[in-house]
Amino acid sequence: MRSALPQIDPPTLPELANLGTRTHCPYCAFQCGTVLTLDPPARPSSGETDGTITPTVRIQGDPDFPVNAGKLCIKGWTAGELLRHPQRVLQPQIRGRDGRWQRATWEAALDLVAERLQRIQQQHGTDAVGVFGSGVLTNEKAYLLGKFARLALNTPHIDYNGRYCMSSAAAAGNKAFGIDRGLPFPVGDLVLAETLLIVGSNPLETLPPMVQWLDQQQELGGRLIVVDPRRTATAQRAQLHLAVTPGADLALANGLLYLAIEENLVDRNFLTNRTTGWDAVRRTVLDYPPVQVERLTGISESAMRQTVRWLAKPNRGLILTGRGTEQHAKGVDSVLAWINLALALGHVGEPGSGFGTLTGQGNGQGGREHGQKADQLPGYRLIEIDAHREHVARVWGVDPASLPRKGRSAVELLDSLGQPNGIHGLLVMGSNVAVASPDLPRIHERLRSLSFLAVCDLFDHETAQFADVLLPVTQWAEEDGTMTNFEGRVIRRRTAIAPPPGVRTDGWILSELAQRFGQGDRFRYDSTEAIFDELCRATAGGVADYAGMSYARIEQSAGLFWPCPHPAHPGTPRLFADRFFHADGKAKLHPVQHRPAGEEPDSDYPIYFTTGRDLEHYNSGTQTRRSPTLAGKKPMPRLQIHPDLAAEHGIVAGCRVTIASRRSAVEFLAEITRNIRPDTLFAPFHWGGRDAANLLTQATLDPTSRMPEFKLAAVRIVAVQPAIESFQELES
Repeated sequence: MRSALPQIDPPTLPELANLGTRTHCPYCAFQCGTVLTLDPPARPSSGETDGTITPTVRIQGDPDFPVNAGKLCIKGWTAGELLRHPQRVLQPQIRGRDGRWQRATWEAALDLVAERLQRIQQQHGTDAVGVFGSGVLTNEKAYLLGKFARLALNTPHIDYNGRYCMSSAAAAGNKAFGIDRGLPFPVGDLVLAETLLIVGSNPLETLPPMVQWLDQQQELGGRLIVVDPRRTATAQRAQLHLAVTPGADLALANGLLYLAIEENLVDRNFLTNRTTGWDAVRRTVLDYPPVQVERLTGISESAMRQTVRWLAKPNRGLILTGRGTEQHAKGVDSVLAWINLALALGHVGEPGSGFGTLTGQGNGQGGREHGQKADQLPGYRLIEIDAHREHVARVWGVDPASLPRKGRSAVELLDSLGQPNGIHGLLVMGSNVAVASPDLPRIHERLRSLSFLAVCDLFDHETAQFADVLLPVTQWAEEDGTMTNFEGRVIRRRTAIAPPPGVRTDGWILSELAQRFGQGDRFRYDSTEAIFDELCRATAGGVADYAGMSYARIEQSAGLFWPCPHPAHPGTPRLFADRFFHADGKAKLHPVQHRPAGEEPDSDYPIYFTTGRDLEHYNSGTQTRRSPTLAGKKPMPRLQIHPDLAAEHGIVAGCRVTIASRRSAVEFLAEITRNIRPDTLFAPFHWGGRDAANLLTQATLDPTSRMPEFKLAAVRIVAVQPAIESFQELES
């Protein structure tokens, strides 16, 4: 591992630009409204040594923002701890010959990035340079990054970490509904559902403010069903928990639809009038009788019948999917199977009914709408469709023929690093791929093989340790722009404090680099708002149409829902009330078949391994592992193991357990719990280095979405050692 940054003293916190600034949390796709104020510490009492009094940012929930209604989780409350963190990068860094970081001027660092990338393109062609973006970037930055890749670098190879998060649900939504928006309704509609079925998601820990909506739904007499191999915090609140075999969600959905047909619970009028493809789906699911589905899923026939009756009997049954059902090599088909069930039961498009997907990353929705996916242009236009290319090219003032075609998806992009005819120079913006990617031993090998790597981020994280240049960027409270939350609600991120001297915005960096590539005139903007205005023009007429939006309109309300095609349009909080987004206005059902995972347990690796998130941490942990409060509460990953499996291997709470897959081995501290299947192990993926759960995961890709199969790997227990200290001490 390369050397860390030289020690930098933490800067003092400047005054708030505007006391009581309203903005949004930097973490998940709930995008909770927040209010930022100064909370100065008490002055030293008489006799104490005088010192500089440094105020800190105090973060409260915004009671006027309807999504979180003033509530925040522990990550939101503590987000201010990162703003003046002592490990934050404050000046550009260039890797010296000795492997150590050397401070540099912005001019020198940007000159080096441009010179090295240009040299690579001269030697290997324009396609030899790639860009890797992030779901944390604002809409404006995601838009600029896609424009920069295609105009300044002229490379097709741009993708982002949202490929790991939402791509399967996005592909399924486009296939079935003709549109991809996480929730096609406001989050408040959840309380209207008489039965809410959550598949492969644990929102009480991953989207914690959602608990208020679940509580209200239950207070009104609603039922909750959770499908998950673990009895998560969300499942513990449910009236029915279906502890499905990992990788068997598709079979379960088909089995439930079989029972809906058998019990005459399908809505035939809805299927006839508002959908196509029902006959083919009906024929397919008739091959999924309860006895077969119980064998595949581990769910009893009685539990399946109860589920489908609860969903079908009321007028308002709602299905939500999450990463647990999507991060598989058959993730798209699995989501389609749940959509088939929702459509067959009818009422899709009515408040409290239908189907939705719980997006993960802060701007996971907007980040995939505006051009940082390999196959997409702004507004959800497709880069391979000539008419779509022509529209965006007109906005950019270029010849459509000059735009590259579709590039490699995220895992395929990373797997090509340093390879013949692959990518030799890479720019990473806002993503820690050395922690977040599957099959990390292979990814680390590829990163080491690069000729040049530049990273734009806040910290010298695991990916930056492979980099040649590290460029420091602003944080959420220091920047201006828009985000699009999981409802499709476009909201304003507002500058609350000035960034530290020496730190620049991602947009400024892209503009400066574009100038060095001879495209400076196309990246000159007077403000962030000017970037947004151009983005809106680029989306006009697209599926994700922002053309009627402006900063002024967004600020007049609690955001605007897309599509919003013209300035007089009110936005679209609810989709599908009258029609779906295919040309005929109908939803399309798709027959899908269960198939084995990319890797199934066998005699050598007999245990399922799956990953997920802890309440205290977020994604690759780049930020939350540096928060004193969050790291103090959860300093290391824990391996969840059922008592029966633990007893079989002589494991007690606090033991150090080494588990191995076909790719690597990781040692975890054991947490014994009955809240997991006896054939399954679970660990969170927020840590890097030797604690990285993704050292074990495998990179089999869904054939449509190109999402890797994070949620299923075959492992074995290879070593058990006593704990260094008692588990009780660690807990305290």
